[in-house]
Amino acid sequence: MIKENKQQRAYRIIKSRIVEKVYVPGQRLVIDQLARELETSSIPIREAIRQLEAEGLIEYKHNIGPVVAPINESEYYENLQVLAVLEGYAVASCSQKFPAAKIMKLKEKNKQMKEALEDFDIIAFAKLNVEFHQIIYEESTNRVLIENIQNLWKRLDSIRGIGSTLYSVRVKESIKEHEEIISLLEKKADPQKIEELVRMHKLRTAEDFERRRSMKLENTSES
Repeated sequence: MIKENKQQRAYRIIKSRIVEKVYVPGQRLVIDQLARELETSSIPIREAIRQLEAEGLIEYKHNIGPVVAPINESEYYENLQVLAVLEGYAVASCSQKFPAAKIMKLKEKNKQMKEALEDFDIIAFAKLNVEFHQIIYEESTNRVLIENIQNLWKRLDSIRGIGSTLYSVRVKESIKEHEEIISLLEKKADPQKIEELVRMHKLRTAEDFERRRSMKLENTSES
């Protein structure tokens, strides 16, 4: 395991607390307090906060300082729709020359995701899920396509949709669908079939999230 420096550790801890909603939207983050808590100087904290601000998880308010950015979950579905199309195309375009070594990496990532789910480690699950998809789409030779996919993943992170979906039954289905994707890549199946599977994998997650979000809004309006 690569050893973290102070800035990386601060970034990981603060981001985890935001995604897990330990720090709620609008909450002020006091740099000196965080520095004392994490037993470091204010410099790594400031660097971590700047990185999280660039990702849309934190924003600066005049006379207040850094606060947790508001959640815009209504954008989650639309972002995932676009991501589904782009990732589907990216995977299909490289499916016939997908390296055997990468197949083994995908199997290992999916195994680690199962273990994280058993341990109820939501942050680890989300991180492994991103890494799983990254292994696949980065085999594409289209740099513009990869850049757009990576930007969409960052936007999803800022919405905090990833963390929210992990409380759904979709997580187990997602692991099974990963196994199907791996199997098709291993067999070098028809690219169109692979593209459809990858696209539907993302869309099912989006639809599940949107359904639960709508139910939550209905319950809120009735109370």
